[in-house]
Amino acid sequence: MYLHHSRILTKASFGILSLWASLPLPASENSSLVDQFWSADTFADRSNIAALLISDSENVGSLYEKLQAGPSYAADAPVGQLESARVASDGTRFPYVFLIPEDYEPTQKYPVDFMLHGGVSRPEWEPGGGWWRRGFDSLKRADRIVVVPASWVDAFWWHENQAENLPAILNKLKATYNIDENRVTMTGISDGGTGAYFFAFKQPTPWAAFFPYIGHPGVLRNPQSGGGYRLYFENLMAKPLYIVNGENDRLYPATSVEPFIDVLKEAGVPHIWKIIPEGGHNIDWLPVEAPLIEQFKFDNPRDPLPDSVQWVADRTDKFHRNIWIQIDSLSRTPGLLEANRNGNEINVIARGIGEFTLLLSPEEVDFSDVIRVNVNGERVFDNVVIQEKETLLNWAAQDLDRSMLFTAELNLKIDE
Repeated sequence: MYLHHSRILTKASFGILSLWASLPLPASENSSLVDQFWSADTFADRSNIAALLISDSENVGSLYEKLQAGPSYAADAPVGQLESARVASDGTRFPYVFLIPEDYEPTQKYPVDFMLHGGVSRPEWEPGGGWWRRGFDSLKRADRIVVVPASWVDAFWWHENQAENLPAILNKLKATYNIDENRVTMTGISDGGTGAYFFAFKQPTPWAAFFPYIGHPGVLRNPQSGGGYRLYFENLMAKPLYIVNGENDRLYPATSVEPFIDVLKEAGVPHIWKIIPEGGHNIDWLPVEAPLIEQFKFDNPRDPLPDSVQWVADRTDKFHRNIWIQIDSLSRTPGLLEANRNGNEINVIARGIGEFTLLLSPEEVDFSDVIRVNVNGERVFDNVVIQEKETLLNWAAQDLDRSMLFTAELNLKIDE
């Protein structure tokens, strides 16, 4: 086995360089380039502003500091219950509501709770529909921002269009409000609980923890439910779950979920499972459980740059990245990639992988010294890695995450 290294952008990159030929957006006299970059409506707009940031920054270090500091959030940002919609590239309208504290303070970072509702087999939500106004008062909190997106028969939580939609809505929130990127959680009830399982298995990078209530992960395996996914428990290792099921739930009794919980225990996945004695398909138990749930959130912030990370993928067009590793091609399905970083040395286990990418942060490696990569026990890379503004901006444009910035990437190819 041997590997080739290149510093070109990965196939999963969004082509930030190819857009630089476009006329850059003019800089506003009243906002910095970082403000414009953060608040841009689309990835293409951020890419245009990136060209200005490149020329405006003396070096990659100064650009890193600007992005790490982030934008200056407006003091007059709208607060309260805000209804809007994101329109996807195919024209699909995805409604959502932001619940912003009335005394929102832009210099303070706020935790974020995504709340996924149940009953997804309904028709598409109409603008201004009454469903937005049911129970919102109970969700409003002075200490956090709550996001309530919509799901319906053509956009179940575990459909691929929602896999694109929810991170995009999160980025819309980040563009205007000062959030704590490491305290973004996902809670789901019934079908929403099944949706929370989906994101835990397939797309966990932005989230700190998952709270599936009265749902069932087995739904994700069923093609008739719009799923048909293969589930890999290795993908649950880094993000804890707080799971609640009712003993007498008519849809998903606790006994039906127990085999799944047994696998979690065997695999060592961090989780709490609560069985509500005589509980049905409801959340009547929530007021009693709420203090424990809040403590779990407090105790489990996201580590944006963990030393160890792993991922299993059966495709490479999506659902193939976890934090700072990405599977770019497979030699067989599924492929397993596990990376453990100790200073400037990274040990990788790769099974069924053709190509992969390691994303490197100056918070974790010393770019003035050589970086060594061992794959399956063999030294495959031993060299100094150059940090690049282009790489930094490309990943920042995707993630909009001040705590998870990458200034270099190693694109490695395995020839078996």
